[in-house]
Amino acid sequence: MRLLFAGTPQPAVASLQALLDSPRHEVVGVLTRPAARSGRGRRESISPVQALAEKHGLPVLSPQRTTDPEFVAALTRLQPDCCPVVAYGALLREPALSLPRHGWVNLHFSLLPAWRGAAPVQHAILAGDEITGASTFRIEAGLDTGPVFGVVTEAIDPADTAADLLDRLAISGADLLVATMDGIADGSLRPVEQPGDGVSLAPKIEVDDAKVDFEAPAQRVDRLIRACSPNPGAWTIWRGDRLKLGPVRLLTERSLAPGEIRADKQQVSVGTATADVALSTVQPAGKRPTNAADWARGARIEAAERLG
Repeated sequence: MRLLFAGTPQPAVASLQALLDSPRHEVVGVLTRPAARSGRGRRESISPVQALAEKHGLPVLSPQRTTDPEFVAALTRLQPDCCPVVAYGALLREPALSLPRHGWVNLHFSLLPAWRGAAPVQHAILAGDEITGASTFRIEAGLDTGPVFGVVTEAIDPADTAADLLDRLAISGADLLVATMDGIADGSLRPVEQPGDGVSLAPKIEVDDAKVDFEAPAQRVDRLIRACSPNPGAWTIWRGDRLKLGPVRLLTERSLAPGEIRADKQQVSVGTATADVALSTVQPAGKRPTNAADWARGARIEAAERLG
C-alpha cells in the first residue's frame, strides 16, 4: 500500500523505520508537527520523525491544522491508501480523514479501551497496572474510540519509568503496526469494535500534577515519580525553590514524618505516609541533575527539615 505516515516524537521513529523497511508498503510522505523552539537557547528544531523522513528524501507535510486547504490538497496529490499514525500530536479532522481508502490507523500505547488519551503509559504506571500494551485502531471522531485491529501486551516492571516502558512499547508497537498494514492490504484483518466496559481516560499530565505529595503512601510517591520521568518531571519544594526528583527506592522502615528528609553516608531518605523512600537523583532549580547523596552533602540538611 501507499502510506502517509503521521508522527512527531522519538517514540514514533521506530514505526516509521519499520514501515520504510517493509517490502510490502511504500511510504510516500510524512505528516508531522511544525518545528518548535525548545531548550535553554529556544532554538527551533524539527521533530525526530521529520529528521528521519528527510534522511530518506520523503516529502514532509507540517500544517498548523489538518483542515488547512494546502494540506488537504497535498494529501490528495499523494494518494495514500492508508495513513498510519503514531503520536502525531494534533487532531485529525475531515476532509482529511476520509481521503485514504483504508482510513487513518493509530498505534496507541495501551490496551484499549483502557487509557484513552494523551498519556496512556504514564497513567498505567500511576495506576499500578502490571500489564499494558499497544493497540492499532481506525481513527474516528471520538477520542481513541475506533475499532481495534490488533494488540500486543507488555509487562510493567516495578522499576519502570514512563521512558523505560515507552521505549519497549515503541519497538513492539512498530511490529504490530506493520502487521496491521499487512493485514489491511491483503484483506485478512477486520477491526473489532471496542467493548463498552473497561474504559479509562489518560489525560496529559501537567506540571502541577507532577508535584509530589509526601503525605501520600510510599507506593503512590514511587508511582508518581516514575510516571513523570522524564516528562514533565516530578518535583517538590526545598527551601522555597523547586527541586526535581528522580525515581526513588522503597524502604521497609518508617522512621521519618511525611516530607522529613535525612541524609547519612549511605542514602538520602524522605518520609511518607507509610514507609520512607530513598532518593536517587535530584535537580535543583537552574542546575543539572545530580546524585542525591552528593547534593545532600552540599545542602547541609538540618534536623527536621522537610520537602514539600
